[in-house]
Amino acid sequence: MLYNLSMVTPVLATKLYIPTAPPKVVARPRLIERLNEGLHRTPSVSLISAPAGFGKTTLVSEWIASCGRPAAWLSLDENDIDPVRFLIYLTSALQNISPNLGVGLLDVLQSPQPPPLESILTSLLNEITVIPEDFIFVLDDYHMIDSKPIDDVLVFLVEHLPPSMRLVITTREDPALPIPRLRARGQLIELRAADLRFSPSEAAEFLNAVMGLNLSAEDVAALETRTEGWVAGLQLAALSMKGNKDVTGFIHAFAGDHRYIVDYLVEEVLHRQPEPIRNFLMQTSILDRLNGSLCDAVISQPGGKARLETLQRGNFFLIPLDDKRDWYRYHHLFADVLRMHLMTEQPDQVPALHRRASEWYEHNGSADNAIRHALAAKDFERAADLVELAMPAMNRSRQLATLLGWLKALPDELPRFRPVLNAGYASVSLSSGEFEGVEARLQEVERWLDTTADMHERPESPTGMIVVDEEEFRRLPGMIALIRAGQALARGDMPETVKNARRAFDLASENDHMMRGGAASQLGLAAWTRGDLESARRMTADSMMNLRLAGYTSAAIGCTIVLADIQIAQGRLHDAMTTYERALQWATIPGAPILRGAADMYVGMSNLHREHNDLKTATQQLLISKELGGLTELPQSPYRWCAAMATLQAAQGNLDDALELLNEAERLYDGDFSPNVRPLAARKTRVWLAQGRFGEALGWVREQGLSVDDDLSYLREFEHITLARVLLARYQSDPDDRSFLEVMELLKRLLQVAEEGGRTTNVIEILSLQALAYQMHGDIQAALVPLKRALTLAEPEGYVRIFLDEGSSMAQLLREAAESGINPDYTGKLLAAFEAEQQRKTGEVPLPASSASPSLIEPLSQRELEILRLLKTELSVPEIARELVIAASTVRTHTKSIYSKLNVNNRRTAVKQAVELGLI
Repeated sequence: MLYNLSMVTPVLATKLYIPTAPPKVVARPRLIERLNEGLHRTPSVSLISAPAGFGKTTLVSEWIASCGRPAAWLSLDENDIDPVRFLIYLTSALQNISPNLGVGLLDVLQSPQPPPLESILTSLLNEITVIPEDFIFVLDDYHMIDSKPIDDVLVFLVEHLPPSMRLVITTREDPALPIPRLRARGQLIELRAADLRFSPSEAAEFLNAVMGLNLSAEDVAALETRTEGWVAGLQLAALSMKGNKDVTGFIHAFAGDHRYIVDYLVEEVLHRQPEPIRNFLMQTSILDRLNGSLCDAVISQPGGKARLETLQRGNFFLIPLDDKRDWYRYHHLFADVLRMHLMTEQPDQVPALHRRASEWYEHNGSADNAIRHALAAKDFERAADLVELAMPAMNRSRQLATLLGWLKALPDELPRFRPVLNAGYASVSLSSGEFEGVEARLQEVERWLDTTADMHERPESPTGMIVVDEEEFRRLPGMIALIRAGQALARGDMPETVKNARRAFDLASENDHMMRGGAASQLGLAAWTRGDLESARRMTADSMMNLRLAGYTSAAIGCTIVLADIQIAQGRLHDAMTTYERALQWATIPGAPILRGAADMYVGMSNLHREHNDLKTATQQLLISKELGGLTELPQSPYRWCAAMATLQAAQGNLDDALELLNEAERLYDGDFSPNVRPLAARKTRVWLAQGRFGEALGWVREQGLSVDDDLSYLREFEHITLARVLLARYQSDPDDRSFLEVMELLKRLLQVAEEGGRTTNVIEILSLQALAYQMHGDIQAALVPLKRALTLAEPEGYVRIFLDEGSSMAQLLREAAESGINPDYTGKLLAAFEAEQQRKTGEVPLPASSASPSLIEPLSQRELEILRLLKTELSVPEIARELVIAASTVRTHTKSIYSKLNVNNRRTAVKQAVELGLI
């Protein structure tokens, strides 16, 4: 059987259609006016929350038709629980307002490593913000969603609502929103069941003018009382009364809550229909959306289009979903009761109806609906066939939650006879962080690979192997090895990672660039972890090449970060810059959407500019990265950005800010399987040493269990170099020959293993520490020996900050080197940089003379003056933080210090006092 699965999740235009109000509708000016209030509030959320059948959708569509504002609409259903699918539809709906909005989003969502939802939403909201005209966005039937990730998306959307966007939510139950806070801020318009009920006059208009009845005032009042103004109840009653000779008796015959009214009235409606119409209504109720062709296929009879048009004209709870009246849906409440009657009267028909719906969707290119109906039919064999064929596309588009849900809906034993399906199950489980059972599935697949079953025909025996996707079957040995390599990498077992990745690489065909790229990437990471940088560099470059050939450009750009980090560790700074620049070209092709990873390239280039002491360019690069953000970030970008900005702040002497940023980086840490060779805790310890906080630094040493006698490894090399710094600080404050010998022995051992591993950047740092240690010991001639080697290694690549960050002691040593004729040009350049650094710290931004006024408890720092100037503006604390590229908490800390020094307790008084003192 051939399957048409080219589009696993096509965007259904009917979900984006704004329902048109019925030709005859009861005017509801009081409700329209309430909704209009939201048009004049910024931001505003309109929540229409009531049980089924209260006319929520009809009211909103009528309002949109009359309010004169452009609108976008998204009708939600239970299939929209996957964040990727939801965001695809969200963006598609918004493109009805601005056709170019979110261009490139689909590619990003379908990339192998989509960014966090918050990043995607941030970029999307930034694009919405520039839409010049106000518009309405409707999320219809939000109660259909049962997904915390989607709830989180909604909360983020509401809390960052652009000024031009008015959000409207219709739902049967309140969503997970901060409703009390929105009420308190005056940002919420609410319509509840009590608001939506028909008044007696509205009920009379509906029954007589809209439904064409001629009821007395007494009958209308009685019916309105029985239904409590419930719109659906009135509509069902009106359908039931048509042709009934005893209307008054009918009205008084039913009572009770809505559920019983619905049961009673629908039964009345159904019993009054001809048998063909009755069957049509019940049997098509299994469908979320209906059109003529689909209905014909499901009930195995022609004439579906004409019947739908007739039902719609007769007010049979049928809602058109497009202007051409090709697609419809039943009112949800009506469909629920129809399905109940179907299950009661024709239960044996239900599986066949779902199976025929599945076949129609399959041949019309909608795999997700085909699978959903196959599962509903409990035709698990068919569902498994469809899922197996859909897996490659679902994996490419990263719709893992949906795919895993389908797989879990299958009987447990079924995948065991389907090796391709079972391997896919293992892969998606691993990617979703569900490790349990992965190895068992791989072993089951291997047992089938050892058999001689004919994979070209489906065996008659239920114990036979079943394969639908033969191409994927041929790739299974390599896939098994690749999945096992991923398992090993996740648990830190490098030998097992290497063994399986090599097997996957060897088994991949010459043209299977995706598998070859994945295997090479794992081999590169394993080599990097054990400190074999040259092998890591070669394998990572090979992975980049294969991933680009496979069309996974964003994944190849992600490999750039690994490759450049390795090149920097090798001391190849110029090569690393070339690597970043080349990848940035891939990500920013003119006329095409900016790809994921572009923002990360600017972070990497900033680090290199900082090392070359071009702090202005380094800052600019980080700001560009921040502005790009969102869709152009890889998962580890926020962590890397904070760490890079921390290092830059430290270089500028803002050590408190550097610590704040490192704390934020710890919270955001995402290594993405890369070895953590520069742990953030060790970086913080170096800042503590620069601040003179020796106690905290010693506490870190004890916490990590570090000692000079440890076995040395690449993964802890940065920590052991940091240990040497702590020991040197102790020796400087309390000179002792034994301590000196201990630290020198540690540095000697570190130097040997770093040189053997080709880790030139660490070699330069270790040599510099040896020179500083000899200087502390009073032996300048001995100090110049390692310093000369460090300078010789550093000069070709233009290292600067690695020396400047060592402070005045290094400057003194460099003067000694210059006098001895060691690397004169380079030494002169470094000494000039030291002089410029000193001038910047002492005279670049001098404090106003009045900042040392006796009126101040103590002078304001340079950073406090910067913040004080911005406090005079209308900027909020978060906006000031963004302006200065620091954390909001840091701004608050400095603000408290400003208040204390100025002897004030609020912003306005602080600004007033500062102006009087001439500070700003």
